[in-house]
Amino acid sequence: MRANKQHSIRKDVRIEGIGLHSGKMAVLIIKPALPNTGILFIRTDLKDPVSIPASFEFVTQTKLATTLGRFSNGASIQISTVEHLLSAFKLLGIDNAVVEVNGPEVPIMDGSAAAFCELIAEAGLYEQAVSKKVAVLKKRIEVRKGDKIAMIEPSNRLRIEARVEWNHPSIGKQSCDFTVGESDFREIAMARTFGFLKDVEQLQKMGLARGGSLDNAVVLDDVRVLNKDGLRYHNEFVRHKILDAIGDFALAPHTILGDVLLVKAGHELHAELVHAIFSDPSNYEIKTVDEVNDSAEALFGSPWLTASLQSY
Repeated sequence: MRANKQHSIRKDVRIEGIGLHSGKMAVLIIKPALPNTGILFIRTDLKDPVSIPASFEFVTQTKLATTLGRFSNGASIQISTVEHLLSAFKLLGIDNAVVEVNGPEVPIMDGSAAAFCELIAEAGLYEQAVSKKVAVLKKRIEVRKGDKIAMIEPSNRLRIEARVEWNHPSIGKQSCDFTVGESDFREIAMARTFGFLKDVEQLQKMGLARGGSLDNAVVLDDVRVLNKDGLRYHNEFVRHKILDAIGDFALAPHTILGDVLLVKAGHELHAELVHAIFSDPSNYEIKTVDEVNDSAEALFGSPWLTASLQSY
């Protein structure tokens, strides 16, 4: 297995669970795909199944999750909360896969990418006879909204540094950095989504968080974490922000190489940064992994990670 080649999943994987925001049960089936397919979602619950590419061009909503969509037969067809699954694909080196979903939302599982990573690693990967391509940044690009920042600088790796700040005793100021291929994927994969109890009622009125519970999110009241077992990491909140970012950046047409800084950023700024990069071809250059670095392992690590999350 070579990290400079594209990879797909070796066999079908079936996953069932509730949607965090829709509250609806869904069955998700991940299937192998041909080289250069990328990640393709298919809504199979419709009379005529609709395919939606995992591409920034199909992002329709970024409020509390990333939603992809397209119009088909006069209707808006969407698939939401795709970021954790996309992050799992990126962390494990999956370039091509078909994801069939019989509902409007990817199952939230435990609020992290852990279950996806475990099942994908168990199914195994296979190498495809096509080189992996990357987008090499040629200039610094930044997007801002108030005190929120998403910035990327040229580099021969994908490194993400995230910083968050909340006026809450369990969060405060947190920072973390992660380099794809160098850092252990388990440092990020188990970090769960989180929310505040005071916001739940309002979110549910907006049609969000209908499937949320202590089983699939870290929930905080005004002073503490309500989950019985507490946090998985002392800085789980900022680690989850990196997990989200990896998934959102996976919507780029090719893996982005660069040093990323995220300050109080979320799905909206992630999407805007990816769009800013690829809206101007002078911002980047498409190369094969071998053209960027003599050692593909230095960029992507092993594409067939098998370490158990349970032992971490």
